[in-house]
Amino acid sequence: MSSLEKEFLEKIEKHKGVIFKISKMYMDDFDDQKDLFQEITYQVWKAYPTFEGRSEFSTWLYRIALNTAILFLKSEKRRSFIQNNEVSNFKINQDEYDDEDEQKLKKMYEAINQLNAIDKALIFYYLENYSGNQIAEQMGISEVNARVKMNRAKEKLKQLINTQPHGTR
Repeated sequence: MSSLEKEFLEKIEKHKGVIFKISKMYMDDFDDQKDLFQEITYQVWKAYPTFEGRSEFSTWLYRIALNTAILFLKSEKRRSFIQNNEVSNFKINQDEYDDEDEQKLKKMYEAINQLNAIDKALIFYYLENYSGNQIAEQMGISEVNARVKMNRAKEKLKQLINTQPHGTR
């Protein structure tokens, strides 16, 4: 295994929770979530040689992951043909994410899945504690526009959660 591959695998292992969250936000079905997880990992691997380190790896990863999720969601062809066994052997370990609030989390993800792709991205950034400025940079819009869009997305999400049967408030 080359040093580039080893470095990549270490970084992916450290940030796989982010990839899992994005996969869960954009796909309802667990098998589709696994497929998206693999597709994101594959796209990050393909782009990794171009990563120059001018930004944090996590920032760079978020951008690729969100773009991949949006394209994957729109695509009729949801399966990528991954030939690299090291990349395709990543597994989502749900045990790391199970806790007493799993039902609340499930309701939130159900509501998030009803949002459009842009609102999902905004909510993801919000959940990851990105500032208005960071969100604006990631999405290529002004900070004021990012804040307005964020507030609208949060309001939509609240309404969706509150209108769900047996939803949490």
